[in-house]
Amino acid sequence: MLGFIKFADTLSASFGKVFSWLVIMMTVGMSYEVFSRYLMNAPTPWALDVSFILYGTMFMMGGAYTLSRGGHVRGDFIYRLWPARVQAAVDFVLYLFFFFPGIIAMILSGYKYAARSYGYGEVSVNSPAGIPIYQFKAVIVVAGTLLFIQGLAQLARCILCMREGFWRRPEEDVEETEAALIKQFAESHK
Repeated sequence: MLGFIKFADTLSASFGKVFSWLVIMMTVGMSYEVFSRYLMNAPTPWALDVSFILYGTMFMMGGAYTLSRGGHVRGDFIYRLWPARVQAAVDFVLYLFFFFPGIIAMILSGYKYAARSYGYGEVSVNSPAGIPIYQFKAVIVVAGTLLFIQGLAQLARCILCMREGFWRRPEEDVEETEAALIKQFAESHK
């Protein structure tokens, strides 16, 4: 189980980190649009579509990474007071009955949606540029598959926690800005 957890965490982190670079492309594209629109008086017909596609892709492809790092929003005002084994049992049940059915529906309906879109070469109706969007629809399937794999790893984490009584956390690869600043402040004032 530990090997699969490491594999899933690494896979999710790899995709999350690669697709996080889309924020740079989105920033450059929107900056060009602002420059072109307001300084050159020549707005682009593609900027809105490209920003939607890049942001949506970045958001969806980061889902499994966020799940692997425990970054999704949860209402844990009571949950955090429970022993780790109880937390794991509740998480296990919730993953089985809510997470996986939703992810499977996402993959299956996303596949039909993407196949239909690809079949007729769907383009965006939001702008006159006619940006193709069928490849964006395929991201739904890829993101769902990554979430499914990471969900299996989360189930394995739950099983291990129910056996051992403690959570196995993923490797730390990023640090919140606030935490880094607090640590830096504490070190500089010793």
